[in-house]
Amino acid sequence: MVTAGSGRRRVVVVQPYVPGYRTSFFDRLQTRLAAEGVELEVLHGPAPAHQAERGDAASCACATQVDTRRVALPGGRSLLWRRVQRRAASADLVVLEQALHNLEAYPLLLRSTGRPRCAPRVAFWGHGRTYTKPPSRVEAVAKGALTRLGSWFFAYTEGGAAHVASRGFPRDRITVVRNSVDTAELVAARARAVRPGTAEFAEAALLRERYGLTEGRTALYLGGLDAPKRIPFLLECADRIAAELPGFRLLVAGDGADRHLVEAAANRPGSPVVAVGRRGGASAGPLGAVGDVMLMPGRVGLCAVDSFALRTPVVTTDWPWHAPEFEYLADGRNALVAPDDPTAYVGAVTALLRDPARLEALRTACRSDVAAYTTEGMAARFGDGLLQAMERDQRNPHAGT
Repeated sequence: MVTAGSGRRRVVVVQPYVPGYRTSFFDRLQTRLAAEGVELEVLHGPAPAHQAERGDAASCACATQVDTRRVALPGGRSLLWRRVQRRAASADLVVLEQALHNLEAYPLLLRSTGRPRCAPRVAFWGHGRTYTKPPSRVEAVAKGALTRLGSWFFAYTEGGAAHVASRGFPRDRITVVRNSVDTAELVAARARAVRPGTAEFAEAALLRERYGLTEGRTALYLGGLDAPKRIPFLLECADRIAAELPGFRLLVAGDGADRHLVEAAANRPGSPVVAVGRRGGASAGPLGAVGDVMLMPGRVGLCAVDSFALRTPVVTTDWPWHAPEFEYLADGRNALVAPDDPTAYVGAVTALLRDPARLEALRTACRSDVAAYTTEGMAARFGDGLLQAMERDQRNPHAGT
């Protein structure tokens, strides 16, 4: 096993699990680091129960699954312990999820702060602040204190970076990675879906025929089917939009705990809802070819990037618990953000679908903005940050974390 300081440098990234949309990023990051003589290993546990139902767990060449123990706490919370200590000990830098419940962080931070010989530095990767739920004051203070113990911070977005810096973390030790998915794959798949003679074009034509899809009257939902996505709100609004726009259809692509709600709606006579199952990566291309807008009244996360690649602008709400990638949306430019009310949401969707010129302007902005959010760019920024963090440590070998 390579040890820290032995010549070939080594980075360990610890993740809860590896979802399918992350494999391309880790593959590119591994290639980027290998070119600089740095070895990458991703240590992860199994998908948590609430995410396992989405069916998106995957792996990649640099990933290793480790034993994980979960300790249930009152209120549905839990503490996690992943057996990463031995493998992490030989690294120059360990990148941990920015989360209080990961118990492996504390002994690693203790060693890093004390800096015994060959102890790895610890960095954090995360949202920067708590976006998707209201944090308690104690949690906010504790997360800020934990984060400041890191030697570097990898923020999903500019907003998260600004928050971490405002809490005392040095701005010159923050890398904004601009969280993304493999947009190149999606862009190419959608392009094939509008090109006669391709398999994707044939599938798009089959979707139109099978479900009676009408141009200008077709919406898409792409993502997990669970509580943060507000599936009941989505289905209610689909019925109300269909009542105002004859021929309206909502294609729902995804899986999760609320799949039964979608299937029940799709099986109801006269329903505008069409359940097309889980679609990941290139398989979503034909959906972008037949869809006009992406309906996402609940949590907006990486679907923002999907919408750019598929040219299906998101229509969402000003709900307060969106993920960091909500920052990528510009209301009225590449997306619409309606008031968080079913009537207002239905009104926003129907007005947009009745205004082809406005819809085309949004789709043009989506096409333009996709270039800013790629896994290639994300891997390059993350890799540069890792190299800078290790270079700083070499220059200041006795500096505290």
